[in-house]
Amino acid sequence: MLRTIITLAFVVIFLIISIPIWLILLIIGLFSKHTKDVMAYSIVAWAFGVVAFLSGVKYEVHGFDNIPKNQSVLYIGNHQSFFDVVLGYHLCPAVTGFMSKKTFEKVPLLNVWMHMNYCLFLTRTDPRQDLKLIIKAQEYIKKGISMFIFPEGTRSKTGEMADFHDASFKIATKTGCPIVPVAFTNTREVFETHLPKLKKTRVIVTFCQPIDPSSLEGDDKKHIGAYVKSIIQNQLDNDAKLI
Repeated sequence: MLRTIITLAFVVIFLIISIPIWLILLIIGLFSKHTKDVMAYSIVAWAFGVVAFLSGVKYEVHGFDNIPKNQSVLYIGNHQSFFDVVLGYHLCPAVTGFMSKKTFEKVPLLNVWMHMNYCLFLTRTDPRQDLKLIIKAQEYIKKGISMFIFPEGTRSKTGEMADFHDASFKIATKTGCPIVPVAFTNTREVFETHLPKLKKTRVIVTFCQPIDPSSLEGDDKKHIGAYVKSIIQNQLDNDAKLI
């Protein structure tokens, strides 16, 4: 329980002392928006790295070289735990926006950092509004900002993947950006399987080979969600043998 208290204390302290950093980033943004974006992302990525360390997460990263260089991509991950976001944010190259639940937009201080880092907040109850956010994500991709989405729509309660929502993949199919499947193995063991305690856990994060959506044919193109899910499932099965 001490690990949980220390981790929560760090998060609160970080959010409070980071308030003046917003002003500094605002000033930097007046001269270079890209520099401001990279710095803002790097600061939060560092903070999530500290969260992972304090939480006792021993993570192993595979396939980092699979991430295409100098272009925006759509990351697609399976979703077992809050720590999928923590590790995804910490590991993905800047600048990457995350598609998140609307409820996180209401978290004071954290919501400022999320807006600053191009996060978009899905309602999951208003299809028209969520479609607008998918279109907004496409605009970000075209501007060189990568996006990360968990197309199951919510965290798994059993560790098994749910079906992937095909609408999520329009971010890639409408822009032509590569899709990078990301497999998170054993992240549920950090927190979700023994709430409210954090447990020292070995985790594997694998960035799979990028997919060119324009190269897909037949059922793979028609049911792209199922196709990408099968790739992640195969990687999860392989990585589970290493835990």
